[in-house]
Amino acid sequence: MSKVFSICNQKGGVGKTTTSVNLSAALSLNNKKVLLIDMDPQGNATMGSGINKYDLNYSLADILLDSSKNAEEIICKAEEGFDLMPSNQALTYAEVKLLDVKNRELVLKKILGKIQDDYDFIIIDCPPSLNILTVNALAVSNSVIIPTQCEYYALEGLTALLETIDKIKISVNESLKIGGILRTMYDPRNNLAQDVSEELENHFGKNVLKTVIPRNVSLAEAPSHGSSIVSYDRASKGSMSYLALAGEIVKISK
Repeated sequence: MSKVFSICNQKGGVGKTTTSVNLSAALSLNNKKVLLIDMDPQGNATMGSGINKYDLNYSLADILLDSSKNAEEIICKAEEGFDLMPSNQALTYAEVKLLDVKNRELVLKKILGKIQDDYDFIIIDCPPSLNILTVNALAVSNSVIIPTQCEYYALEGLTALLETIDKIKISVNESLKIGGILRTMYDPRNNLAQDVSEELENHFGKNVLKTVIPRNVSLAEAPSHGSSIVSYDRASKGSMSYLALAGEIVKISK
């Protein structure tokens, strides 16, 4: 059965979608069968995977609201080699309608139950809020990866998110674990970034992943080309870091 990772942080702009797309691509390069689920109505993971969110026949919203649809009907193949459940603004409507559904926090889990064995890894790009879409993602996940920018408010936001994860464990998914806190957009020349990084290690210990994602021009450019960093600039520091992250995730998943 596949390992399901939610990439989650209620704070925006921390590299959540960047991590979702690039980790999926890097795992695919490691000969892993990967499904990326775009759980964010902004559809950035869809666009970053080279799929036009404005030109979808079906999206994740359709299957969340219509249990008669098969997951295979909406899955696209990204050029990077992984499968994608794409999303667009229609997911905002689905989010509202889900609030009226019985067992609404388990809808995604029911969908994935039919295809989970087809993949080694399922990566879920969560929206930057703790809404019913995020709860659905956490309810089906084995682990949570928390991208965290090394800045002043990082610890405060992490504490709130970890409290929410504890509540999810109690209510809908007792086996949910912290897969790791991922330091992103790290600039070693910045004293504050160094201080926050050390504080994260001191405070969260083994929950902090060894891989650190640097602030990198190529990483910022790749999404505008509908490409992962490993395809856009394989030799860049950003690419090397996500390949290292994929190796670390494979290792901790054994």
